Amino acid sequence: MGTIVEKISAIEAEMARTQKNKATAGHLGLLKARLAKLRRELITPKGGGGGTGEGFDVAKTGDARIGFVGFPSVGKSTLLSNLAGVYSEVAAYEFTTLTTVPGCIKYKGAKIQLLDLPGIIEGAKDGKGRGRQVIAVARTCGLIFIVLDVLKPLQHKKLIEHELEGFGLRLNKQPPNITFRKKDKGGINLNIMVPQSELDLDTVKTILSEYKIHNADITLKYDASSDDLIDVVEGNRVYMPCIYLLNKIDQISIEELDVIYKIPHCVPISAHHKWNFDDLLEKMWAYLKLVRIYTKPKGQLPDYNSPIVLHCDHTSVEDFCNKLHKSIAKEFKYALIWGSSVKHQPQKVGKDHLLADEDVVQIVKKV
Repeated sequence: MGTIVEKISAIEAEMARTQKNKATAGHLGLLKARLAKLRRELITPKGGGGGTGEGFDVAKTGDARIGFVGFPSVGKSTLLSNLAGVYSEVAAYEFTTLTTVPGCIKYKGAKIQLLDLPGIIEGAKDGKGRGRQVIAVARTCGLIFIVLDVLKPLQHKKLIEHELEGFGLRLNKQPPNITFRKKDKGGINLNIMVPQSELDLDTVKTILSEYKIHNADITLKYDASSDDLIDVVEGNRVYMPCIYLLNKIDQISIEELDVIYKIPHCVPISAHHKWNFDDLLEKMWAYLKLVRIYTKPKGQLPDYNSPIVLHCDHTSVEDFCNKLHKSIAKEFKYALIWGSSVKHQPQKVGKDHLLADEDVVQIVKKV
């Protein structure tokens, strides 16, 4: 293990020493690519599948999963137990919560799984602690809550983001608008749509050669960085929303609180006093981008208590059928829809129709 970690710190040290300018862009790009490859080795050890380790193979239940990340003693466990009534052992030393303790809350009819991701502290991405297993779970979440102590929020925020970024998690970001296609021959063909401040043909070739890629078509549709290019080549990045929870607001003044409210993606709370949980849940709901669909059996009223919950990227009638039961799509004839996704109430639609939040659906089967 040590050798990869040593290589990583050697490269990081060299990058820190290297001045950033046009002349060094290629060299820095190369170093960044090497770094990305080494980090990937850390996350997915060679030889067989990466085992998840004891207590980390939490079964996915509910409609969405939220991972809680934070330094020890920022009040994560209090927050989890107050949100979900889940009790996890609290003590003031590192790695207090040793397994991910799942809690579940019901909100707007959706079941949302809460997971404590223990001790992603500095160095987790270098294989210290139980970092690797925790990150494997973090990558399956639909949303990350970073819990920060309101008295030292920014340094903690930076450290945690650095850890998660090192693991290929991209928080509150869109995937880079770069088209990348490998081919068998023809060399590197770089198509630049807008002026680039960092990437030119030489730098791109240098980075790709580190991946032993010598033939590819690349289109840059915005001013991209070498990090963006590496993310696209690695192809295993997870883009997910993240909300920063600034805990212990009972310890600061109203003026300080006003400043905090201006930080993007941020919700001030007090886990202990259960302050501002409504705000937190509202924001959670908005960031999860869930869509509730109500089922209506023939001749009965819609069931408004237990919606079928879909993610906003997968809202076709077919997705809905699959979530109900695998067999339904096979017997599907058409669906009747009431709601904002259709012009007429009800309207007859096929499998490809996209549903909207709080639509009511009746499936008609082939006879």
